[in-house]
Amino acid sequence: MNRPTPSPSGTPIYRHEPRQRPFSTAQGDDVAIDLVTRHVEKHIGPVQSVFHEILSDLVHLDILIVAPTKERNYYTLVTCGMSQLPMTVPEGAEKFRYAELMLCLPPDWPLSDEAFQDERNYWPIRCLKTLARLPHEYDTWLYAAHSIPNGDPAEPYADNTKFAGMLLNVPATVEPIRDFFALTVSPDKEIHFFSLIPLYPEEMDDKLKNGAESLFDKLEKADVTELVQLGRRNVSKKRFGFF
Repeated sequence: MNRPTPSPSGTPIYRHEPRQRPFSTAQGDDVAIDLVTRHVEKHIGPVQSVFHEILSDLVHLDILIVAPTKERNYYTLVTCGMSQLPMTVPEGAEKFRYAELMLCLPPDWPLSDEAFQDERNYWPIRCLKTLARLPHEYDTWLYAAHSIPNGDPAEPYADNTKFAGMLLNVPATVEPIRDFFALTVSPDKEIHFFSLIPLYPEEMDDKLKNGAESLFDKLEKADVTELVQLGRRNVSKKRFGFF
């Protein structure tokens, strides 16, 4: 794990060097896939489809898709495979070595292979896969309140959005969260499910300057969750108007 540098708020900033390890082919673990799938179906809903990974590096990453319902009128996407390997966690955080990621998409979001040829449709899926593999590529970890920019400097994910980074949090769209958040596989393995919240560059800067708690308060007041809302209000951008 690289040595961090402090931000103005004291939040550590990690800058990863270019990956050195070679491509390492990975196969899926059927037992683990079944455990994660049953956990998602128990707490969220039936898995309608799966985006299978054809060629996998380090870990085999699939994306489980739960379709919209009347009660949950949005797609829920959950990674399945990030927890195939442990993350490199700091001392004292051994309980959080295994994780999976999730986010939600509006019910009209195109989710076909053809639609994914357009980055405007594919970027949320790319984020899930990229971030789920990141800890294993760079011997690091992901945890609640960690934010990951899209490049350095951060750039928008696609030309239909100004989102340029992701923030990890405890899922807000699943209840009771206590039951969903942690899946006990064995005495030595507990998988935690973290959500991804798309952020604007100003929001990422806000977190580094004022701390994660301040940003979480603003996001909560604006009802921002892991449900992707293109064009939502930027909670850290100054607004000017007439009084």
